[in-house]
Amino acid sequence: MNISIQTVHFDADQKLLDFVQKKLEKLETFHDRITKVEVYLKLESMSHPINEKVVEIKIHIPKQDCFVKATAKTFQTAFDEAFNSITNQLIKKKEKIAV
Repeated sequence: MNISIQTVHFDADQKLLDFVQKKLEKLETFHDRITKVEVYLKLESMSHPINEKVVEIKIHIPKQDCFVKATAKTFQTAFDEAFNSITNQLIKKKEKIAV
């Protein structure tokens, strides 16, 4: 599984990158055919003093992909929401294959 983490409009600290990496490594327990995971960490509106944090996760599986986007006040909260949603998608896709 190839993992790519990209930040848009800011430089992420190592603590945030480690948090994301550690969570993403758990994805293989939900689906064993994941080839690539792309994560985008973005700051929504740059003109406002309080920026919304946006997390996008794209997972590539042979013949099917999963995508989810979440927005919150912190990257950790947004990532947790996106991660929960993407794991549900993976479980449903794996159940369809099994049936």
